[in-house]
Amino acid sequence: MTGTTGATGTTGTTGATGTAQATAATARTATAAARTLRLGLITPATTAGLREARSDPEEPLDAAGLRAARAAAGTLPPAGRTVCGPSRRCRESADALGLRGPATEEPGAPLADWDLGRWRGRSLAEVGAAEPEAVARWLADPDAAPHGGESLTALVARAGAWLDALPPGGGRLLAVLDPAVVRALLTHALALPPALFWRLDAAPLTLTGLTSRAGRWNLRCGTPLHPSPPPGAISTNQAPDGC
Repeated sequence: MTGTTGATGTTGTTGATGTAQATAATARTATAAARTLRLGLITPATTAGLREARSDPEEPLDAAGLRAARAAAGTLPPAGRTVCGPSRRCRESADALGLRGPATEEPGAPLADWDLGRWRGRSLAEVGAAEPEAVARWLADPDAAPHGGESLTALVARAGAWLDALPPGGGRLLAVLDPAVVRALLTHALALPPALFWRLDAAPLTLTGLTSRAGRWNLRCGTPLHPSPPPGAISTNQAPDGC
């Protein structure tokens, strides 16, 4: 009987210890989640200019882009905050995605598209043919602004200032922003050399995830691939929860 009682007591103690450890681990996970900011950067759907590699943020979405954005509505994770860039293509994309409402933050100038001065609305090929030396200088020197607008250094600093001003704490923020702004935010968040801005691509109507904790930003890579659901099934092909 004594042996049985001892075994029971030991088992009870072990079980209590395991429960306490599991509870502590859960609490640590919850605390970490509460301190983690998840930022989802969403690029606008296609416009005629985007298809031709022209920068004109005030162009409306084309028919295909509008259909794609509407089809993507409901596939994004829930967010406590939503932000929309000031360009027409950002506003129309956010509307179609169901992300723009009375509570949507629209900071305006801090998240405006890259100011390319007199090159706005023209393709790189067009500008390169007309001003080859100016384009070469612009691509090589992040401080150069031969178009009379904003340099790459200034763009990254402007976008980075908005990122740095985000309040600490947990939650998810989804932001619909022009491609150049998304690339600038990634350049700043990851402390990349300005030259790597040109190595980042932000395709139309895509989501890039960043997470921040303790003042450090991480890029979330590797979105899970999901097979297409059978007809009538509920789709699980949604943005990952970490975005």
